[in-house]
Amino acid sequence: MIDIRVQAEPFDYGQECADFAAAQDGAGAVVTFCGIVRGDGGLEAMEIEHYPGMTERALTAIADEAARRWALTGVLVLHRHGTLSPGAHIMMVATAAPPRASAFSAADFLMDYLKSRAPFWKKEHRPEGPSWVAAKASDEDALTRW
Repeated sequence: MIDIRVQAEPFDYGQECADFAAAQDGAGAVVTFCGIVRGDGGLEAMEIEHYPGMTERALTAIADEAARRWALTGVLVLHRHGTLSPGAHIMMVATAAPPRASAFSAADFLMDYLKSRAPFWKKEHRPEGPSWVAAKASDEDALTRW
């Protein structure tokens, strides 16, 4: 089961985790990760843009690859768009697999992809004005593990 959601609405991380875990037959492990808007450096808001349709196709393709590589029983990728305040949940990834190592590896793989290649554009709003978030070399370097 692969579930890809790109939405403006907030989500309940605890409920999403519980629902995902309850739907997993044959899994011995569920791994989850939730990204949160940091309020460091005076960040007032994070604006996230995407192209509907294209973004979902790209996320589905990488989730399909993770499911094949690690024989996952389930994948959830949930990512928000719009203007988010510090402390807001930006995204979550959940993976399920019979062995825990596969669930951990797949979640790590998906996070590396989301940080460097997923088609989202982020603009930080600070007191000195807005600025687009540039790609980090460390995020690109992380992809070489896979």
